[in-house]
Amino acid sequence: MENIFVIGGASYNSVITLDDFPEAMPQTIHNCHFNETIGNTGAGKALTLSKLGFPTTFHSLIGNDSFGEKVTSYLQEPNLNFINDIDPKGTERHLNIMNDKGERISIFMNPSSDIPDIDYSKFEKEVANANYMVVNIANYCRYILPVCKQLKKEIWTDLHDYDGKNKYHQDFIDAAAYLFLSSDNLPDYKSFMETQIANGKELVVCTHGKDGSTAYTKEGKWIEVPIIKDYTLNNSNGAGDAFFSGFLYGYSKGYEIMKCMQFGTITSGLCIESEMITSNKLSKRYIEKEFLEYYAK
Repeated sequence: MENIFVIGGASYNSVITLDDFPEAMPQTIHNCHFNETIGNTGAGKALTLSKLGFPTTFHSLIGNDSFGEKVTSYLQEPNLNFINDIDPKGTERHLNIMNDKGERISIFMNPSSDIPDIDYSKFEKEVANANYMVVNIANYCRYILPVCKQLKKEIWTDLHDYDGKNKYHQDFIDAAAYLFLSSDNLPDYKSFMETQIANGKELVVCTHGKDGSTAYTKEGKWIEVPIIKDYTLNNSNGAGDAFFSGFLYGYSKGYEIMKCMQFGTITSGLCIESEMITSNKLSKRYIEKEFLEYYAK
């Protein structure tokens, strides 16, 4: 399969799951589900893509600490080459509070460095060898954008819960040919998608959680795909990254956009059933079997 280079986003997270978010008042909560695991958008994409058979190189910042060792241990997977630079601030850590609807409050307990001391020219080989270049929106990743432009590489990026106006995202929007985002903070997502296609983007895809996903193509075609209701929600962490990866799997095979979105729907559905940011069931063979089950009847 084709090579993928993913840059940005690995953390070691504490995840608390409650029936409902607590009210904003002093209180004691006696029962919750708690686990600690690898997290963040780059790790989610890299793990999922590698399980789908892509030779995947993943770069992230980690600390010279026990949390960095734990992150590295999770990334010892076939098809996955993890490379890193040491962050003097230590490994990024998040506290994610989840409710039974799959909603999340994410608290960055230790964010990564915004401008680490990195010579970005050292990535030229990985960028040149990549058939797909996935640049996540960690701040340090914006400095690899000139390298991608120099080597004429099309960029895939995920804006997550972009609100349509935050200037932080603009470098990534300007550089990318393929844009993914969530409608969580962008009710008028269709206008944004139309504007981006008018600005020359190849494709824009927006996910809506339990309300499925929407794509808008450069031919001006809208495509809507609902979720698969048979997948039982256990933990929504990583679902957006799983959708992105499943979509890219279909795209790499030359499938039409509708079919790519259906593969994204399958991989995100498998993700929400797992406590991890990627499903242990995941493989090319398994998602092809699921596709036949749900879409080829």
